[in-house]
Amino acid sequence: MLEPWKIKGRCEAGCDEAGRGPLAGPVVAAAVILPHDYRNSLLNDSKQLSERQRDTLRTEIEREAAAWAVAVVEPEEIDRLNILHASTHAMCMAVKQLSLKPDFLLIDGNRFYNETDIPYECIVKGDAKYMSIAAASILAKTHRDELMVRLHNEYPLYGWDRNKGYPTLEHFNAIEQYGPTPYHRRSFNLYRQHTLFES
Repeated sequence: MLEPWKIKGRCEAGCDEAGRGPLAGPVVAAAVILPHDYRNSLLNDSKQLSERQRDTLRTEIEREAAAWAVAVVEPEEIDRLNILHASTHAMCMAVKQLSLKPDFLLIDGNRFYNETDIPYECIVKGDAKYMSIAAASILAKTHRDELMVRLHNEYPLYGWDRNKGYPTLEHFNAIEQYGPTPYHRRSFNLYRQHTLFES
């Protein structure tokens, strides 16, 4: 069972992102404030859950959270800022969109560039430790996956409905055959040697 808060009685927002590693698509961040009495034994790091579990939890989190918000940073801005700055910028955007201002931010990871006036703490593997960060990881992941399926419908040759823009052999092969799309991150290495994947 994850911890419901870092300090009891404090209004804390958990923050996490999805999409730092892909070659294409946006980075998506979420911020979530859960009620102090909220409990769910299934809640965990989104990477440890099935797609069906994530979708079920997303519906519950969006219904039960005291406040939640999702923000998107597009590939052009990722290329301009770099992926670390783009990820933390997305988190700050999500925090600023919350209908309730938190007293403190719980940030998944070890680096954060704060664009708010709210104090924070970085927590490595925080999505496996605190419920609010796990909830944010689920919202970020499910919202991004949904976006990538929509982009797949626009550019169906790259398998984004399956790989969600991540660097799979299928994705690299499609880039080599068809070239990059407007949704590809030009600052990333979009071309790899197939021998890297043969071992």
